[in-house]
Amino acid sequence: MIRMRYRTALSQRSPSTALLSTTMPPAEYYFRLQHGITGGFAPPTPSAIYTVTQAANQPSLAITAAVREHGTPSLSEAMPKSLSPDAGAALVDELHAILKDLPIEDPPGSEDIYGLDTSIFWGSDDLEWANGGPQGCGGGKSTVQASEEQKAKFKRAVEIVDELVKEAK
Repeated sequence: MIRMRYRTALSQRSPSTALLSTTMPPAEYYFRLQHGITGGFAPPTPSAIYTVTQAANQPSLAITAAVREHGTPSLSEAMPKSLSPDAGAALVDELHAILKDLPIEDPPGSEDIYGLDTSIFWGSDDLEWANGGPQGCGGGKSTVQASEEQKAKFKRAVEIVDELVKEAK
């Protein structure tokens, strides 16, 4: 399994350099949000998994949403949706810019450093970013901790993904 836990040199700019660069995401990207990443002895039980994919030369964002209703043991079947790239462009641009500046836990999956029981994975040519390990966060302590400002930015990133999924038809 390829570990997608690194940030590119482009994503590790200083704050002053980041302000000078464009925040526009690449033509192709994929991101996934999972609500429910903390576990312990047992693996986490996700309450929702959303995926958003923009492939080059595709007329719309491909979005899937799988949700676990309260009291049920598993996620529902992922329901495909779509959204025009123009409708979500500003939100995707904002998400891309936020993630470029946020830290990830170290070691991967050690701790939910944002405290929202939620993970986001972003994959594109210029940025690969993920918080929470492949099996969620199962205990331990991260050597990297998020500041209150970074926690607020991550909360905004989660709101953006939730909003895109709600807007999709």
